[in-house]
Amino acid sequence: MTTLTPIFTASRYDASLGRSGPVRRLYEALLQTTLSDSARADAKSYLDAQLEQAAQLSCDMPAHPEELLQWVREGAQRTTQAYADYLDERRQGQPRRYFANRAQALYFLRRVAPTKLVDGAWLYGLLPHWQELRLRPLIRTYLEELGDGVPAQNHVLLYKELLSNHGCDELAELDEEHFIQGAQQLALGHLADEYLPEVLGYNLGYEQLPLHLLITSYELTELGIDPYYFQLHVTIDNASSGHAQKAVQAVLENLPLVGDREAFYRRVALGYRLNDLGLGSKAVIASFDLEEELLGMFERKREVAGMVHSDYCRIEGRTVNQWLSESGQMPGFLAALEARGWIRRNEDPQHSRFWTLVQGEGAAMFGVFSPYEQQLLHDWIAGDWTPAKPSARSRRRQVPTLAQCDALNDDAQALHDQLRALPAAQRPARLIELISPASHFTPAGLLATRLFNAYLD
Repeated sequence: MTTLTPIFTASRYDASLGRSGPVRRLYEALLQTTLSDSARADAKSYLDAQLEQAAQLSCDMPAHPEELLQWVREGAQRTTQAYADYLDERRQGQPRRYFANRAQALYFLRRVAPTKLVDGAWLYGLLPHWQELRLRPLIRTYLEELGDGVPAQNHVLLYKELLSNHGCDELAELDEEHFIQGAQQLALGHLADEYLPEVLGYNLGYEQLPLHLLITSYELTELGIDPYYFQLHVTIDNASSGHAQKAVQAVLENLPLVGDREAFYRRVALGYRLNDLGLGSKAVIASFDLEEELLGMFERKREVAGMVHSDYCRIEGRTVNQWLSESGQMPGFLAALEARGWIRRNEDPQHSRFWTLVQGEGAAMFGVFSPYEQQLLHDWIAGDWTPAKPSARSRRRQVPTLAQCDALNDDAQALHDQLRALPAAQRPARLIELISPASHFTPAGLLATRLFNAYLD
């Protein structure tokens, strides 16, 4: 491995660096339509550093590649049995395992977004080799992550819509640790020629069917949040004919016949272990603290609204502007609102005067709080109160249709014109540029995906 550049030593990309750390900057640099030489060099340094960490982790892959398919199928069987046990527990009256309330579910959706918004990116660098049959399973997997160019099936578009529907699409506040997996995926995707065994291994691990995916889908449905994005992954990541099976097929077909087969497989196992770096889904879920998240939200509001309130209303002898004038006063402010009866904990939030100031078109503070922020406040006030019959509020997917996507975009005709002007041998490369992780979900990228798919038929 290469010598690491200083910015990617282990001490430089931990969560304490917050929102301005090098991993987030790398993530953003790699999520561009044109990659700079410096970004590519940083990607290599980062990937080498991550692989050094991964080498210290245990690995449950079988010792021999011929055992992979059985290993994958046995893992899938364990997962489905564990899910059956979970469903049995729920039927017996056990509470949700992951999401105590709707706010926690939205918190989860928001914090895994940097990973979900680059879905499949680790395979992007294989597209120039589309004529090599040994890589076809992985190229097919990438295109399926892109919905084969159909907007309603493109994974990134689906996740963007899910975030937007619930006011969770502002990611500026996310910390460095939430970008680790996404940065790894982008780095692998841009450096696939140098790290093919690691790409194969990472893909093998990522495409297994995890228990948390099944439980997440079930509990989101209960909370009235559209689970389609997660359900889609349940169906395509299967060990019989889906991405998990294709992942095994790709490893077996790319093992060298003449070169060092064992060394290649060791690198596959190392790439597999990259899946265990960064925050996993269960760790994100477990990190949720409703009151801490609420206070953080109010503190951010305080910074931009400290002196915009009138002074006619006093709470516990202080004006609202005085309460908001200094950091660290939000716990006392909320306690004062509760003492005055403006907030009535563990009751229907509609009974709280403060909630009626926040929610609804006629509310005095309408538009001040995003839907996600409102959900935090609602669930904090509600506490252990639950409505007699929770209403299903799942919003149906509103991703544009294929016809709408093409009709509303001039790029479609421009792309057709551009391709006609190019020699036939150069057209695939132009399409590959447009179906990168930075642009495959755009109208031009969706059309390019459909056109590129024709080369594989």
